[in-house]
Amino acid sequence: MEKNRITTTKAQFDESLHKIDNTEIEYWLARELMFLLGYERWENFENAINRAMESCETSGIAVSDHFREVTKMVQLGSGAQRKVKDYMLTRYACYLIAQNGDPKKDEIAFAQSYFAVQTRKQELIEERISYIERAEARGRLKESEKRLSQNIYERGVDDAGFGRIRSKGDQALFGGHTTQDMKRKLGVNDNRPLADFLPTLTIAAKNLAAEMTNYNVETNDLQGEDSITNEHVLNNYTVRTMLGERGIKPEELPPSEDIKKLERRVKSQEKKVAKESARLPDSINFETLNNSNTSDT
Repeated sequence: MEKNRITTTKAQFDESLHKIDNTEIEYWLARELMFLLGYERWENFENAINRAMESCETSGIAVSDHFREVTKMVQLGSGAQRKVKDYMLTRYACYLIAQNGDPKKDEIAFAQSYFAVQTRKQELIEERISYIERAEARGRLKESEKRLSQNIYERGVDDAGFGRIRSKGDQALFGGHTTQDMKRKLGVNDNRPLADFLPTLTIAAKNLAAEMTNYNVETNDLQGEDSITNEHVLNNYTVRTMLGERGIKPEELPPSEDIKKLERRVKSQEKKVAKESARLPDSINFETLNNSNTSDT
């Protein structure tokens, strides 16, 4: 997600924030939030709210502390008014709703980060979104390499052969540098996967090459270590050439933070959301709430 779009999206979320007078309680209204999360139909969004409430209850947290059904009047095109159902949602409630959404949607990935970070500082949101994107890329690479491992096993190549094929692919992608060369260059321990320290772009490049290999191995029914190695090396070299045309050399990109360390930090943030999210008061008169938007940066 581009930085400029993060800035714009953050401003929209900040503008939808409400506070109850003379309290530190902040909340969002579901009918405003649904559009920010990319939903068009209330029925679909209410389903997401219900799933979030179930998650809240499963966690042993009182649903009424964070989800409060309210009724408000809306203006119709004819000038008349009618009552509609809405929900007041705490930060924790909004976070749970985002957690029940599709993380591949930019709006959902942003919301997960926005509501997970107490201060909602933009740099922290950007860091968390970057982690989500990198974790997704890492997950896709794991799946493509798992499929490649299965493909070559079915074609007479053992685990050691898979390791050699993958290493030769790395050497082609990194301009002659072996996997071990890149580990030393980036300061990665021998017992850790190189991909856990690669930037998102390089992870995506490795995944593209692996997917190309899977496709051609399956389509052309390639057999044996030599033919599959040649295929994988060619695909990695092709991806490297494409990156080079844009002035990118994978072996020269700086390492990223250990993805496992990032994961622990993100999980720690998530555990704090419920504790740091002020609960809704027991009694609420919706008509007297201060509905003026406030920005909390």
